[in-house]
Amino acid sequence: MSKIGLIGDFDVEVVAHIAIPQAIQLASDDLGYQIDIEWIPTSSLENGFEQKLATFHALWTVPASPYKSMQGALNGIRFAREHNVPFLGTCGGFQHMIIEFARNVLALSEADHAEENPTSSLMLVAPLTCSVSEKTHTFKLTPGSKVADIYGGLEIVEQYGICNYGLNPEYAPLLEKAGMRITGIDTEGDTRIMELINHPFFMGTLFQPERSAFKNIVHPIIRAFLQKVIQ
Repeated sequence: MSKIGLIGDFDVEVVAHIAIPQAIQLASDDLGYQIDIEWIPTSSLENGFEQKLATFHALWTVPASPYKSMQGALNGIRFAREHNVPFLGTCGGFQHMIIEFARNVLALSEADHAEENPTSSLMLVAPLTCSVSEKTHTFKLTPGSKVADIYGGLEIVEQYGICNYGLNPEYAPLLEKAGMRITGIDTEGDTRIMELINHPFFMGTLFQPERSAFKNIVHPIIRAFLQKVIQ
């Protein structure tokens, strides 16, 4: 039996926090493999995180930031990246995935989130030009990318949760040069999916694939994520 850690501060009022366990269950049933989940509060990862995370087969950094501990969330993401642990970040998880990469791979120690530090000198995650909260959008996928292979096509339609922040395009070239590849954009050309090359599964989406569970649909990204867990 495999175990997935959900990095985030569980709140019954957050739609995604209700959807994610359901989405994992749907995908695990479809694959015929039992998956256990465990919520990991961000504050619990501030210290000694490597030992705490060593028993997990995959990690998912969930929506609903600011987290109680940004550093705890970043530590969890770093662990997944450095130890080749399958990783998924959705919405806030996506935003913090790129902050972790910028700080620890690109050595941009000041890289920050506009919602958490609006006076930051390096605003990696910035306010979106237009809020996409609770909206459905069309996205174009990069040919040859992992996410394009997962969907089996180059155009998809997905739904956001409450989302007002995304990648500052000024820093996109730096991230891509270092291996954090943009693999999904919206119709305006803004980044909505990124994945790390040379990693078994390390992907972030600004939209929330977990919401497919409310329609009793097995989401292809979540199914592919679980497939990496059980391999």
